[in-house]
Amino acid sequence: MPQEKKQRIPVWFYPDTTEMIDKLFPEDNCKSRSEFLEKAARFYCGYISADKAVQFLPAALVSSVSAAVQSSENRMARLMFKLAVEMSMMMNVVAAGADLDEVNLQRLRGKCVDDVKRSIGTVNFDDILRYQRGE
Repeated sequence: MPQEKKQRIPVWFYPDTTEMIDKLFPEDNCKSRSEFLEKAARFYCGYISADKAVQFLPAALVSSVSAAVQSSENRMARLMFKLAVEMSMMMNVVAAGADLDEVNLQRLRGKCVDDVKRSIGTVNFDDILRYQRGE
């Protein structure tokens, strides 16, 4: 880019836009309006082309967000594994003492799916115990 020769183009702005540029370009460490407008045009072009948007985020921010997402994903995977182990243990204990036929097992599965959907996953043991007791 530095070896390219700049091209002069006419640009028309409203006076309040020019005032805003004049006020802000020194705050962005630009030496001129031209440098400020070049940066602004490149940023906006990057903004509207979503596949290149990462180029306009600071590398530290991208790295930090990626690490946070990865950490969260790893934590969720570990928690889901632990939950699956506990569920398997519980199902084995219950199955050892339960006398359910295939029809009632399928009805129970349907009821459990409905319960979880209705409660958005917040099924609690007290409610299930009351249901099983017929309360």
